[in-house]
Amino acid sequence: MSFIKSKSSTTNNSVNIFYQEYGTGKPVIFIHGWPLNHEMWEYQLAELPKHNLRCIAYDRRGFGKSDRPWESYDYNTLADDLNELINQLNLSEVTLVGFSMGGGEIARYIGKYGTKKLKKVAFVSSVTPFRLKTEDNPDGTEKESFDATIENISTDRPAFIAEFGKKFYGVTALNQTVSKPLLEWNKMLCLMSSSKATVDCVRSFSETDFRNDLRKINIPVLIIHGDADDIVPINVSGDKTAALIPHAKYIIYTGAPHGLFITEKEKLNADLLNFISVEDSVYQSLEQEKK
Repeated sequence: MSFIKSKSSTTNNSVNIFYQEYGTGKPVIFIHGWPLNHEMWEYQLAELPKHNLRCIAYDRRGFGKSDRPWESYDYNTLADDLNELINQLNLSEVTLVGFSMGGGEIARYIGKYGTKKLKKVAFVSSVTPFRLKTEDNPDGTEKESFDATIENISTDRPAFIAEFGKKFYGVTALNQTVSKPLLEWNKMLCLMSSSKATVDCVRSFSETDFRNDLRKINIPVLIIHGDADDIVPINVSGDKTAALIPHAKYIIYTGAPHGLFITEKEKLNADLLNFISVEDSVYQSLEQEKK
């Protein structure tokens, strides 16, 4: 198994971060959502390496096979972990693909480290720009809703994950978007995380404001969001992220739920491949501006 070591900027404790890679060529890093791990990208990692891409997926600290420290699940630390992965693997001209909570890592990484080592970024069902309802973010979600999520996790995490999975993939009595075995697989991946990390990351993705981070993005951006997303509603996420990044390519998946990496896997793979491989005049001008 492959690991890099990363340190928390607050505690200076070393943490082992697990990563997996497939293929050779242009580097693409996949950042998983909450409360899953890198294995959620199974269908992307089975296809994209066939197209001259070096696909790297890692487990966020506290999730999957990475170490499970008691603290330091803030986005500054999570961005530091991503930075260590890029540096220790000696990567450049990287495309970052972040799903849901993983979109926050992209935004905060750019906010802290800039875009010198990046080529492009893709936000998929992302939590950006800001989930929490505040005076200057009136369309956000009330803090009490996130408090209830934490309470449910703390009371019966397996039961919460089971119900959350159905909403995640848009499963209803009349709409079986995924199979029962896939829901069980999803539950298994989620339960591989530590309960502490699961709870602390709710605070991180709900309370972190990425608006200023997004304004710093000067490289090509792809935004993909489903308009039937009941986990991260499109009107407070995809739409607003696109508004803050005017040069972004924004693709809305009609009728797609949050977990579109499964329900719309062929379309997502095609859109990612097209974005990674195609260079147009807008992207080229952005590259010149970056230099």
